[in-house]
Order: sequence, then structure tokens, then C-alpha cells
Amino acid sequence: MHPRAGPKDPPIVVDTSVSQVAGDQASTLADLDSGNMEKIIQDENVTLYVWANLKKNPRYRTIRFSETQTGFEIPRTLAMSNIALRLLHTRYDHVTPLQLAVASPRPVCTVEETVPDKVDAEVAHPEEQQEVKAEEEHTGGGGGGGEEEEVVEVQEEAHAAVPEEQPQVVPRGCRPQNLAPDVGTGMEPGGGFWAKVISTDEEPEAIQGELEIKLLSEAVSTAHLFHLKNAVEKPDVTEESEVDLCQYAMLGGVYHLDILELPPQCKAVKGWIIVEIRKEGLQKFKYPPDATEEPDSENTFPPIEVTLEVRENVLFFEDPMIIRWDDKGKHWKKDGISDVLYNREKRLITFSLETLGPVTLIQDAHINMPYQSWELRPLDMNKVLLTVTTVFTDIQIHIKENVCMLASIKLKKRERLSNLEGKWMAPVPFIMALKNAGLNIFPTEYSHFYAIANNKVPVVEMRAYRQMALLSSAFAFGWSKWNLMCNSTKVIFKVKEHPTAESTPAPWALLMFSGDRAQALKMSEDSEVYSEALKEGTEFHSTLFHMAQDFASGEAMQRVRDSSCLFIDSVCHMLLSIRVLSYS
Repeated sequence: MHPRAGPKDPPIVVDTSVSQVAGDQASTLADLDSGNMEKIIQDENVTLYVWANLKKNPRYRTIRFSETQTGFEIPRTLAMSNIALRLLHTRYDHVTPLQLAVASPRPVCTVEETVPDKVDAEVAHPEEQQEVKAEEEHTGGGGGGGEEEEVVEVQEEAHAAVPEEQPQVVPRGCRPQNLAPDVGTGMEPGGGFWAKVISTDEEPEAIQGELEIKLLSEAVSTAHLFHLKNAVEKPDVTEESEVDLCQYAMLGGVYHLDILELPPQCKAVKGWIIVEIRKEGLQKFKYPPDATEEPDSENTFPPIEVTLEVRENVLFFEDPMIIRWDDKGKHWKKDGISDVLYNREKRLITFSLETLGPVTLIQDAHINMPYQSWELRPLDMNKVLLTVTTVFTDIQIHIKENVCMLASIKLKKRERLSNLEGKWMAPVPFIMALKNAGLNIFPTEYSHFYAIANNKVPVVEMRAYRQMALLSSAFAFGWSKWNLMCNSTKVIFKVKEHPTAESTPAPWALLMFSGDRAQALKMSEDSEVYSEALKEGTEFHSTLFHMAQDFASGEAMQRVRDSSCLFIDSVCHMLLSIRVLSYS
């Protein structure tokens, strides 16, 4: 039913299962009390509920599947009809992609949004890119002149990248001379990548290598800036009842509700079991009918009441909303649903539908934005704790090497455990898992239309996160109220050296960073007036790394130099995804 469940198409698998259960096996599965049949089939990805109306007794209008609270309250008309009810609950969403297939300029926000495929491939597998390039060079030349042509091309590229008045190639982000070579980060303190100054007189291989480093640096910067992109225009919603999927997040999967014509039942004749097989297969039962001569059709064909169990591993901070899929318009809509009631203790949602079809639960995707505060604190070498405090919860995330883990979720007045706690995952799957669980603290390019944001210049924000990640093994960073006061070209946050077992805790200091200049501020977090005055005894610096050298111990700077590249990249990825400087 899901791509991981098997090769067959979902409609074929589900219809075949329903035909067997509601047709061939219905009489053997019939309930002794009501005489009707019910069956539940499930695996890790889907749950299929089937009910067959064998007795057509109008007194049995309440349907509850055994050992669950899931069920229906059907009108008298359906209780006397030759029907079967089918509820297919998929843990994933394969309905919304149909909206993407419709030719439309409107954006659809999904949890699968990540960096562009091309950039992601270049960044994640640079060695594969080099292998492909080497293979092309090997097969494309043909003869001894191939190497000479390649040398000429490389030299032309190098000269094209350098202004005529400059005899040297200086890629963006040259390595600072006073930074030890064993830092092992791959990133320069200013936010770019290291690349030494080279001369055009060097060997072609060296020039090509430097150009590849420059291209990789640009690809990484493009990927990082992608996280910080802000759309200029708000998504256009054509209909009033249409759901804006950039504003709301679907949670808990999709519930496919259908009324089917009851398949022919098997009969026992002289020791034989005879069953009619129809070529057209399962047929949907139209309710309410398209045309009716009833004078009061609303009372004759009233809505169907549905009760669903909300999954335990999905967190709703407010009562969920229920929406339905419009198959004609190929989008989700809010109309056609009434009498919605949510029981938070039992995690049951009850509502009435005019006609059955796919439905799902949604929640405001920005319910936890803006954040009230945040803190990035070292725990050990190459391991940090990132805490994000929102109106409803405190989310704590452990980051080490190239994996992340949800440490805890603390709700106001109570604690709630999640099935994600204690599971280490790579950053991208981890972000998707949190979103699917309702813990969305990851803004998209449209989030500033729906949540209050203190948007900073993307390049400044990106360089700040890179610098914080570079120093995160030895320094703690935290939220500052003054970040709201400075303009979009600057960011302000708290910083202090993380104490060791022998040292005493240091007080918080306020730093202001504009992408190419860092300074310690004279004012404190408790000051009454905003001021950008330089702290006495300090100087301006081009990076946070050099700024930290003014007040940090030698041991702290050594921990920074010994930090793992994978760890720094993971911390940077999480900061870029959560955007603590723009959404707090």
C-alpha cells in the first residue's frame, strides 16, 4: 500500500482485500450480536477497517470497530442499504502530491522540502562529482592532445576568474594566517571556506584543485542561503474554503472514507460454495445521490458522523482542525464538515461529513513561532544541547558528530514523552520526523507571512550560524532581547565560555555581529537603554572566532580547533533550519 509495503498499486491492493473480506469471508466473520461483519487489517504503514451491512437492520446504526473507538454513526437510509464501509488510514500522505500535479503557480509546502537536489548532491558527495569529472576527462580527449587541451581550458578558467590588474586568484574566504591549521572545520571564521592564495604560474592540477574548492564553497553557501530564503509574495489561495498548506501542517496521516456497494455474498449449494465475480470490481455507493425527488433531502440524507482515534505519536498543542480532499479541484478544503468535537483526554475527534472521502487533521504550522528564547550549550567535546522555548513547550535537542536526538519535550504544567526521544538520526530525517510529530520549529520561506519574524539579512544570519557552530564545542550562546532592537543587518546574542571541571562559570557577554565585524557590547542583558557602544578594553574583529580569542582561555580555543567537521556541519544545519536569530 505504501512504496515500502509492496510493488502493487494502492487501489488494487485495498480493493482486492475489501472484496475478499466483504465478499468471500463476510458470512464467516459476521458478529453474533448484530449479524454484520467487521474486520481490521493493519501493518506499520496502514490500517484498513471494513464493515459490511449483512442484516440491514435499521436499529444498528452505531458502528464501533472492536477494541477501538473508531467508527461511524450512519443514517437510517444507509442502515437499510446493501453497503459496506471502508476506512483506510495511511500514516503517510499520498493525496497532496495530486495537488502538485495540477498545473498551477501556487506553491504547496510539504515536510519533504530540503536544499536543491543539484546543490545537495554536490555538497553531500563531492568525491562522486570528482570521479565523474575524472571519467569525462579520461574518455573525452582521445589521443595525446587531450591533456594539453585540458590544461589550456583550466588556465583560461583561472584567468577568467581574475581581474586583469590582479596577478593572483583569491577565492572568497581566504584562510586567516593566525588560525591554526589543525582546526579541522573546513570553514573559515568569516563564514566561507579556506583557500590559499595561488598564482597562475602554478601547475594546472593545483589551479584546478583550487577552483574546485571555490566551486564547492559556493555550492555550500547556496545551500545554506536556501534555508534563509524569504518569499516576496504570499501564496495565493483561490477559494475561500481552500486550505493554505503553507500555513497549516497535516498530521497523523490521511483517512480515506468510502461507502461501497456490498459485493455478492457466497452461497452454499450442494456442498459447493458459489460466489458471483463481477468484472467491474468494487463499486462506490453514491451518498447522497446526485438527483432525488425527496422534498426534504437534507433530513432524508443527513450527514454521516465519524469518530477517529488520533495517533499517540502526534502532538496537537490546540484542538486539531479537520479538512477534506476535493477531488474535482485537487486541493484540501474546510467546508462540508460540521459538529467537530475533540476529546483531548481520550484523543478522539468526532465530526459529521456530508459525503465521505479522504480527510486529515491539521494544525497551525507556526503555532510554536516566534520562539520565546533559545540556548546552545556545550555538553562535551563535539556534543551540544540546543534548547528552544516556545509558548507551549521546551524542546531540547542533542547534537553530536553528524546525528541529532530529541532529548526531551516539556509542556507547560506537565511533561509529555514522545516516541522520538532517545533516537539518533541524521539532521534531515530528524527534522522531517519532528515535523510529522507536530513539533514544527522549522520556518519555511513563507513563514514570515504567518508568524512574527525579525528577519535578518540572509548573509549576516548565515555567517552568524556558521561562526556559532564553529565555536560551539567550547562556548555557549543564548537569546538576547536586544536582537529585536538592532536593524536587519546586525544580530545580537549572548555568549560565554563553557566552564570546565577546574574553572569557574563565566558571566554572559553580549556580542553584536554584522557578518564582517564582531564587537563586544558595553550594555548587558539587564540594561534599560539600547546602545551599540563598544565594551571597554575590547576591539572590533572580523569574525567571532577572533573576537573569542580576546577573552577565551587557551584550552577553550584548543577545543574549537579540535572540533569535528561533521559535528560543526550538523550544528550549523540545525541553526540554519530553526533560524533562532530571525524567529525569536
